[in-house]
Amino acid sequence: MESNEQILGRSALSRARRVVVKIGSALLTNDGRGLDEPAIGGWVDQIAALHQKGIEVVLVSSGAVAAGMVRLGWQVRPSVHELQAAAAVGQNGLTQCYEQHFARHDMLTAQILLTHDDLSNRKRYLNALSALRTLVEMRVVPVINENDTVVTDEIRFGDNDTLGALVANLLEADALLLLTDQEGLFDADPRHNPNAQMIAEGRADDPRLAAVAGSGGALGRGGMSTKVRAAQLAARSGAVTVIASGRQPDVINRIMSGEALGTLLRPDQVPMAARKRWLAGQLQVRGTLVLDAGAVKVLRDKGSSLLAVGVRDVQGGFKRGDMVVCVDEQGASVAKGLVNYGADEARQLAGQPSHQIEAILGYVEAHELIHRDNLVVI
Repeated sequence: MESNEQILGRSALSRARRVVVKIGSALLTNDGRGLDEPAIGGWVDQIAALHQKGIEVVLVSSGAVAAGMVRLGWQVRPSVHELQAAAAVGQNGLTQCYEQHFARHDMLTAQILLTHDDLSNRKRYLNALSALRTLVEMRVVPVINENDTVVTDEIRFGDNDTLGALVANLLEADALLLLTDQEGLFDADPRHNPNAQMIAEGRADDPRLAAVAGSGGALGRGGMSTKVRAAQLAARSGAVTVIASGRQPDVINRIMSGEALGTLLRPDQVPMAARKRWLAGQLQVRGTLVLDAGAVKVLRDKGSSLLAVGVRDVQGGFKRGDMVVCVDEQGASVAKGLVNYGADEARQLAGQPSHQIEAILGYVEAHELIHRDNLVVI
């Protein structure tokens, strides 16, 4: 049998039938000089060529805030409310630009603005999935951006790399292309180290990648570190991620044909079930459960439910049904899940066997603190 590395290398891209393409702010605005319409037209031409081959493409586009800042004459990212205003100003021009260029190919686009709440609420998540599936089946290109006009730091995805990965999970895409102003991921900062070498391929979950990833620029919130995290998220649904320069000629089609451009980060795990992917994709947690070594081992090795007897400490003010993170006694993340009891009840139950729940609380909501169907190991 072929190894996962052999199956999910460059050759997997040439067999992909659904791809998410994310284009960063620095590319779209030509490093802050306004929307680069010729470049946008070129990427649209490449996406149209994929469509002609029967490949479904979803576009995740940054650029609203950056475009709005240019229109308003701002050079430095201002306060949150001014950023929201800039997003509102810039989004119209960005959408119009895409629509005009796709119209040259007789293709329709659909603007979709998302917030973290849209994907953290299970019902809204499924509604978003149905809408996106319908659009791609109709051969309409969804153009997705974070709804920067209404989000705050507490409820944002953080960057469009993460949003692109979550969309890849949502649609079970075969590939995630992260187009940036860099050639790929290097083993050192090429701006300061002339001997830096680009990493051609690697595992998305390789811990060494985080050590060589950099931070974001002036226009965007993302950097190489966010792209590595996005690749890890995308890997949960089995997607291959490629980080490459959007300024390379015909970059999208060359990557999708299997050419060795940029950095390819491959999954090395069996794809998660849809509900588990949704759980894993939740960015906001309401509390923390500290587990003993026995509970950590059972969760990791057997995929069991979390029982109160294995909980050492309860932190936060969560309610029943909230998302909490489970950590070991050294603070390392182990799992996330939807908790069956609020924080006050969980504190009373911590370290106690399940048969004592009724005696302690006077009722039994569930025998598990987190049921295995609502828990994902991370």
